[in-house]
Amino acid sequence: MSDTSMPLNTRIKLSAMMFLQFMMLPCWFIPMFAYVNKMEGGGQWAFWCGMIMAFGNITAPLFGMFSDRFMNSEKVLALCNFAGAGLLLWAWKIQDPKMLFICLLLVMLFYMPTWAITANIAMSNSTTEAFPQIRVFGSLGWVASAVFSLIGTKFFGIENFDSTSHIFLSGAIASVLGGVLAFFLPPTPPKAKGTPMSIADALGLKAFVLFKRPDFLVFGVLILLAMIPFQWYNVYNGQYLTEKGFKFLTLTTNLGQVFELVFMLMIPFILKKAGYKWGMVIGLLALVVRYGCFYFGATGVNALDFGGIFVHGLIFGLLIIGSQMYVDAAAPAELRGQAQGLIGLITFGAGTLLSNWVFQKILDANIADAVAKTHTWTKPYLYAVIMGAVLAVLMAVLFQPRTEKKA
Repeated sequence: MSDTSMPLNTRIKLSAMMFLQFMMLPCWFIPMFAYVNKMEGGGQWAFWCGMIMAFGNITAPLFGMFSDRFMNSEKVLALCNFAGAGLLLWAWKIQDPKMLFICLLLVMLFYMPTWAITANIAMSNSTTEAFPQIRVFGSLGWVASAVFSLIGTKFFGIENFDSTSHIFLSGAIASVLGGVLAFFLPPTPPKAKGTPMSIADALGLKAFVLFKRPDFLVFGVLILLAMIPFQWYNVYNGQYLTEKGFKFLTLTTNLGQVFELVFMLMIPFILKKAGYKWGMVIGLLALVVRYGCFYFGATGVNALDFGGIFVHGLIFGLLIIGSQMYVDAAAPAELRGQAQGLIGLITFGAGTLLSNWVFQKILDANIADAVAKTHTWTKPYLYAVIMGAVLAVLMAVLFQPRTEKKA
């Protein structure tokens, strides 16, 4: 399908899908940590609640298998969103932090696969080049998630909205809207329906066969390693800025989301001119620039911290969205749902767990004040610069992309 032949109503529906799908998470996930810490006995569960995104990707290949073999992708999306809405309504009423962790883990087991499912739906009904133009509405949805807090505070008089259980009600409302919209999305039937099924298919593991290809194996290993420094920003940037004395964390970090809107529209042009290989290299070099800015920012040049934030969209677009686009182009049609789930498992599942483990070890070795719980950030960010530079060289030398369809 060419970009010009895609009906306008299809583009609108796909854009609305992305908007709602990426709105329904931050409205509760971002303020969740403060809420859990405030609960009686919640401090010991806050860390585990912070890991639910990584654990949630375990089911991504399984749901990808369902969309490849048994059920239209838009119906799988509706199932996931309605299940998530019901669980978030339960979370709204939970008072025990242990039960809340279990509930939110179940939410993520249904939610995280939707990132791969929505990518599969969008690229099945548009073009690889048009995908970033559609996916950019996900970034808009992420920023727009703050509307729930605004409505709760201004219209319902709920003080400190982000510190109450109403954050989970917000997520449930957005999930219901996303579930309803799914029934109006373009039909995306399973491409492998009726073909012989193996045990690997039943477990959603068939996409692992792609690792037999040298190009995909190199890509998978390098993108997993790239997640070690990449995820430091998502998980620890708030802590870094807090220790630096920044007061308006959400506003400051959302500047990165604003620039992401611009960079996302540049991704098709960059990948068309540079290709997947050099696009990934540019993304890794942008990662080097980010942590170079933070390295010098940690030495006292505060203005450079904003440079590290502004470049977020370019890194995210080329490494994460670029990975989804490459997988769509590299995987056979009958495996694309599972393949998208697999790349989600690598980037936001295994990658997040590995990143947290590595960086926590590094931070523990660079404590500046044990009482104030502050850190010396220059050495950790220097490590990140070196990692990014080494990975950029390895990507340039080792990655030789092979696609099933035109990039």
